[in-house]
Amino acid sequence: MKLRIVLSVITALLAMTGCKTKTTNELLMHKKWRVYDVQIPPDAPVSNTQYIQAADLKKGYYSDVYYQFLDDNLFVATIAGKPDSGKYFILSNGAMISVTASNGDRKVENLVTVMKLTDTNFDMKVTSTDFQFILCTKKE
Repeated sequence: MKLRIVLSVITALLAMTGCKTKTTNELLMHKKWRVYDVQIPPDAPVSNTQYIQAADLKKGYYSDVYYQFLDDNLFVATIAGKPDSGKYFILSNGAMISVTASNGDRKVENLVTVMKLTDTNFDMKVTSTDFQFILCTKKE
């Protein structure tokens, strides 16, 4: 009897985990996500350097950046009009995304944390050199 209850609970948890991962993937897929803001995480220690770097990244590097999540786990980042592709994998029950080289090699893996994801907005926490930032994107 106890074994049946344990198996039922495990099955339910696995089903819920799969649902959140699937929901995250469905919300990301087949949209062009444009970066419109670079913010500092609210839990980050106050640093003038980080504020300056966030402003510089918003005006510079991230001023013309788009992300796309496509079929077969294809990830495309377009930076200043130049596309680059890789693979993406949704981890941690939809809370993290792993972006790797196009062959899936995790030696060049970048992990992003999903902060907010709706049908029109996707905010992700990324690490850039010494600091973490939140990239705020909108569906184009």
